[in-house]
Amino acid sequence: MINQFLKTALTMMLLLAVVAANAGNNFDKPVKKAIRVLLVGGGSSHDFDKWYKGTDVETLQKDGFATVEYTSDPTTILPKLKDIDVLLLANNQPIADDATRKAIFAFADAGKGLVLAHPALWYNWKDWPEYNQKLVGGGSKGHDKYGPFDVKITKKHPVTKNVPETFHLDDELYYQIPDESGSPIEVLATAKAATSDKVFPSIFIVKYPKGRIVGIALGHDAASHTIAPYQTILRNAVQWASGQ
Repeated sequence: MINQFLKTALTMMLLLAVVAANAGNNFDKPVKKAIRVLLVGGGSSHDFDKWYKGTDVETLQKDGFATVEYTSDPTTILPKLKDIDVLLLANNQPIADDATRKAIFAFADAGKGLVLAHPALWYNWKDWPEYNQKLVGGGSKGHDKYGPFDVKITKKHPVTKNVPETFHLDDELYYQIPDESGSPIEVLATAKAATSDKVFPSIFIVKYPKGRIVGIALGHDAASHTIAPYQTILRNAVQWASGQ
């Protein structure tokens, strides 16, 4: 009798642990077909393997939402573009090959999806200004010291669906500045530091003529990658960019 009671209690504890682990992950219904994603990481100042190759891949592949291939080798991008729906750039290392650079633009021009994550929104490449001007619609050259700030959803959009109107996290608040001579951006969420009145785009759509491009300025470490709002935004961005 005691053993049966203990088994029942243990089962209930395990069920509660599962519920708690998934609390707040308000993911929408499954996609019609798993979205094919190539996630490119690598570079400096971030733990790419842990948060992009690890946590973000897991977030995207949950419940068959997407199939994700991760690479930290930019030379492998070009031959893979023909077989994917969304290119997710999370790297700040160079994409030096001119053919790959042209192929990324051709991918966007073909109406395919780009999601540009935190490290890839920086002004990383002086010899490739077209990237920031046209695909990012601007970029970041600085950020607040890592710490707490609030993110506020400013516009309803498929990318912000099921995301709280305001949420709090610790991260690097990127000084994301639109380029007035570049592609316009549609700001979906903003970030504001507690110590400043300055407000910066945090989640945005790049109004590139043909492609579907989303910028996500959040994502330095666990405090963003592991929380429900970020994970929902990431999945929404990939789904919207894919056209599903």
